[in-house]
Amino acid sequence: MTAHTLELAEPIYSSEELSDVDMSRVPRHIAIIMDGNRRWAKERGLPPMMGHLEGAETLSEVVRAAAELGVATLTVFAFSTENWKRPQNEVDDLMNIFELYLMRKKDMMVRDGVRLNAIGDLTRLPERVLNAFHQTRKATEQCDRIRLVLALNYGSRDEIRRAVIKILNEGIDSSEVTEECIARHLDTSAYGDPELLIRTSGQLRVSNFLLWQISYAEIVSTSVLWPDFSPAELLKAVLTYQTRSRRLGI
Repeated sequence: MTAHTLELAEPIYSSEELSDVDMSRVPRHIAIIMDGNRRWAKERGLPPMMGHLEGAETLSEVVRAAAELGVATLTVFAFSTENWKRPQNEVDDLMNIFELYLMRKKDMMVRDGVRLNAIGDLTRLPERVLNAFHQTRKATEQCDRIRLVLALNYGSRDEIRRAVIKILNEGIDSSEVTEECIARHLDTSAYGDPELLIRTSGQLRVSNFLLWQISYAEIVSTSVLWPDFSPAELLKAVLTYQTRSRRLGI
């Protein structure tokens, strides 16, 4: 039995919960700004690390839920280029959590058919985090139920800057620099643009995340802090998406 056909865990959603969902209109690509870990911890008198740990567990559950809904790609904002400016102890804690998450969730990803990928400038990440990422990516490369794309040391402006450098280095003539050309040189070229962007914690900004790619995405903001974001909240966001008529600028 191959890795991607291993027996899956118990379903998250009941048939009753899915009865209102038009499975033919579930967004194929969902992006999430996972916001609110620190606020969640502060409200409970806990250090920020506890919020980040809880947020990591939430991600595992949401990935499974997205797979059940038929989402093909889930891209999550895990660590931005600006996050390096946080207190060093918090940055260190986050790197430790990334390493632990990648290693401890590897078997679960294989079981659930989750193929791991990443976007962003990974060169700045600690070697131990990179090693954990590459090991888990290798272990899941045959999985085909859902792609989990971690945005690590990612900033959309930096992504576009790097794309321009790639285009210049390839010597592409200015007459050939079309929107399609730029899209091919972005980190997300293999995944396409998300149809739905979810932001937790009630904030109404996109925080330098997928600026090019979300040009026509539907946006759902929820006041729920990320550690409290559940499969039910994901389902609610998808149902909200299905009430909208996507015009794509037309």
